[in-house]
Amino acid sequence: MTPDVLIIGGGNAALCAALMAREAGASVLLLEAARREWRGGNSAHTRNLRCMHDAPQDVLVEAYPEEEFWQDLRKVTAGKTDEALARLVIRASATCRPWMVRHGVRFQPSLSGALHTARTNAFFMGGGKALVNAYYRSAERLGVRVRYESPVDRIEMDGDRFVAAWVKGERIEARSGVLAAGGFESNRDWLREAWGQNARGEWPSDNFLIRGTRFNQGVLLKQLLDLGADAIGDPTQAHMVAIDARAPLYDGGICTRIDCVSLGVVVNREARRFYDEGEDFWPKRYAIWGRLVAQQPGQVGFSIIDAKAIGRFMPPVFDGVKADSLPELANRLGLDQATFMQTLNDYNAACRVGTFDHTALDDCHTEGVAPAKTHWARPIDTAPFYGYMLRPGVTFTYLGLKTDHTAAVRFGGRASPNLFVAGEMMAGNVLGQGYTAGVGMSIGTAFGRVAGVEAARACGKEWTDVGA
Repeated sequence: MTPDVLIIGGGNAALCAALMAREAGASVLLLEAARREWRGGNSAHTRNLRCMHDAPQDVLVEAYPEEEFWQDLRKVTAGKTDEALARLVIRASATCRPWMVRHGVRFQPSLSGALHTARTNAFFMGGGKALVNAYYRSAERLGVRVRYESPVDRIEMDGDRFVAAWVKGERIEARSGVLAAGGFESNRDWLREAWGQNARGEWPSDNFLIRGTRFNQGVLLKQLLDLGADAIGDPTQAHMVAIDARAPLYDGGICTRIDCVSLGVVVNREARRFYDEGEDFWPKRYAIWGRLVAQQPGQVGFSIIDAKAIGRFMPPVFDGVKADSLPELANRLGLDQATFMQTLNDYNAACRVGTFDHTALDDCHTEGVAPAKTHWARPIDTAPFYGYMLRPGVTFTYLGLKTDHTAAVRFGGRASPNLFVAGEMMAGNVLGQGYTAGVGMSIGTAFGRVAGVEAARACGKEWTDVGA
């Protein structure tokens, strides 16, 4: 049977689109590249959704109004964002949760140590895998057909009109289509082409690890760009986090992230600091550290803390290298001891400790050392000492397809009548650079729902709100 709407992708944005299109009365087929047990793409590794709210809500404390959310986003992107689309996402984040609950998603309060997010982020009970499973159950109950192990090799277009998708030689027609197949972060060749060779003769992307799915190869993104679809974003910009260098090449997820950066110092393999570890709250800065490490020799860094930091951050899956003295730690990490001790002694002497408060932008700072540490600066002087070797961990890339409030793919500034895009394939419209915790899921949820509604409308179906 030819479906009304064909959804290409199997994560949060794809599922939101499928559910909305089906609720509008459209017949829906969803194609997921992975096997059933690996379904969900990067969404399976997520934990929360950044939510605007004007008053306390079930799992959210205080308020997080639209303007604050917008200013947070504007700050982390340095203004590289489409304000109209960003505000669409922000406003949608205030109203989507009842719909999510109706489809089986459950929420819980922010975990202790989870990036100061009790006010801004609603956490999924059971994490992203539970969210994905809930959506698949709901989709199948509503009659959405799902095919696993069905990577789309190419799509067939008639000018700017979607006609069909090809899967392993099989042609699948549909009246409209939604692209929600992720970025190109798992395509090692494309990463190498985008990042190129640096002044040291290194190919930085060869040392990147991929935090999420191996299936995001960017096949359809590349094809659409070759067909003249309007692009947005820089291919070297991405949600890129400093993660444990021992993480696997793919699917390491959140547990490989190193969250103690703001509680200590970070040095490169030359044992020198290179950025302000206390610039701002960790949810607004954790996703710049992958890019910072990518710019260092060998694309490695080392997060250094002492005993005072233990218990103040979410522990990673791997234990850190432990030592009873700083010289011993330098030796165990393979760093030049003399340079390491000079760096740590200079930092320790520069600390001006006031009232330490890791939940606020406190007055503990450095003076007379570069780079400065703006907040949470305390001497690293209490044994035992710990070090974590870091590498860049790419979550998703920001090069994508330009769109508008209808989620339509655009060709020469003209909206396609029946091809729509959601999730990481269009996140660059909102995220020109930088990141703040949970906003990727906000984008995917908002535009997944819009794409589903518009794809159904392109088939003559209209979605109506069936209740909160």
